[in-house]
Amino acid sequence: MKEWMSEADQKWAEEIYQKLVIKLKAECNRIGGKIPYIAKNGIYQEDKSETDITWWTNGFWAGMMWQMYHAAGDEQYREAAEEVEKKLDQAFDVYTGLHHDVGFMWLHSAVADYRLTGSERSLARGLHAAHLLAGRYNPRGKFLRSWNKDRPGWVIVDSMMNIPLLYWAAEVTGDPRFRYIAMDHADTVMQYTVRGDGSCNHIIVLNPENGELLDTPGGQGYGCGSAWSRGQAWAIYGFALSYRHTERPEYLATAKKVAHYFMAQTDATEGVALLDFRAPAEPVYWDSTAGVCAACGMLEIASHVQDLERSFYVNGAMRILKATDRKFCNWDDQYDSIVQMGSGSYMTEYDRHVPIIYGDYFLMEAVLKLLGKGFLIW
Repeated sequence: MKEWMSEADQKWAEEIYQKLVIKLKAECNRIGGKIPYIAKNGIYQEDKSETDITWWTNGFWAGMMWQMYHAAGDEQYREAAEEVEKKLDQAFDVYTGLHHDVGFMWLHSAVADYRLTGSERSLARGLHAAHLLAGRYNPRGKFLRSWNKDRPGWVIVDSMMNIPLLYWAAEVTGDPRFRYIAMDHADTVMQYTVRGDGSCNHIIVLNPENGELLDTPGGQGYGCGSAWSRGQAWAIYGFALSYRHTERPEYLATAKKVAHYFMAQTDATEGVALLDFRAPAEPVYWDSTAGVCAACGMLEIASHVQDLERSFYVNGAMRILKATDRKFCNWDDQYDSIVQMGSGSYMTEYDRHVPIIYGDYFLMEAVLKLLGKGFLIW
């Protein structure tokens, strides 16, 4: 994507990459094959492999390590990623704690490993995860159910980022049923999650007997009818990725529509994302992770369009990335985490305005995309 950027933007991206090299080397030395989540006082104190092996973010550190291994060729990154991947076998054993987010967990670990090294063990792990995800398919409602317990008809927009696991499985096995399941699910989410103005519901509740829409609860945003910013980001990137894997134009059009809404909202706040675009004016809550994920989605859209339209999406992504760097990034290599002010949910305090591992992942992925140093992890 270098040729799509101005000289100033390319210089910025190269400077950020050099900062990533320094920061991630220091973090890898400290963390190794542990599984971090939220840094507290600048330190990743919790190791999710010890506290919650089925937690949905447990693949992101491995994904960061594989991206850096691909970009820099340092074996230390590969070793850390492989250690995380092996630990995640425990999650298969637990099983009941796993749900639709197996894509986040194994695309970034086993599937990334397979794509870069051809490991047969990693192929098996990735296919194991893909079969678990496919097993959540409801053939009457044409959707993959989210979460567990008493929610057989619940679907969340986050799921769009997990179905690339099914597209991958279809590709490596030659079995189209994985792709059909993913496309059925994407069609259902597109119909009921994305609103006419490009904003999105976080949750849709469907009748598991026939797929009829029953409710749209608020979820991790402010409430019913609001616009949780990370949910918008999941939709931008998720539908753009579904277009990559299927070339169905309606998926790209949907990604564009949500991206336009996201850009309009962040333009009003100098390029950074509020936690919810339709929350009350006070208190002011941010979610830096929504911005960097959306930027990755915009760059994905840019890779499928031409000329001035491409520049529009690249420039939109650059505005968000630069604003995030300027306002929210900590590049001191003595501290863990880079992107500060991430928020998991509007209603919870413990994960509001904190550095969350996937914020760093999406910032890294975006910069590597821009410089042509990344690889497709989705």
